[in-house]
Amino acid sequence: MKKEYETLLAEAKALIDRSLPLVSNLSNLSACLNRMGGLNWCGFYLARKSDDGDALFLGPFQGEVACTKIPFGKGVCGKAAAEGRSIVVPDVLAFPGHIACSSLSRSEIVVPILRGSRVLAVIDMDAPTFSRFDDEIREALEAVAALIEPLFD
Repeated sequence: MKKEYETLLAEAKALIDRSLPLVSNLSNLSACLNRMGGLNWCGFYLARKSDDGDALFLGPFQGEVACTKIPFGKGVCGKAAAEGRSIVVPDVLAFPGHIACSSLSRSEIVVPILRGSRVLAVIDMDAPTFSRFDDEIREALEAVAALIEPLFD
């Protein structure tokens, strides 16, 4: 893992305080993750049941105004949640069913926060440039997701 991602992981770990509410931790973590730069959106969607099935609801974030509810299976976030796996999209314009919360976004990465096979939330990052995200970023965010999972009680 690149040094910058090791530093990011160490900073994320240092920010987590289990004595604080989930929203406080996720708020600081979204600011920490946003320091990666080259992003126009960075944050969390929290998985919840809704009247019409499982969905992701907007959580703490940094950046442009965002979609507030994304059904499982819809868009990049919903697909990552439905499949329980990370998704890197180099060109959101070519992604079938992409939900354009911001017309500025050109690439996206979504990493689920899992407890076993249950999706608790997702980390979502959007960038205004194509191919902003790669496997090294995915691995770093998956490590951050593993740090965050115990905060969900």
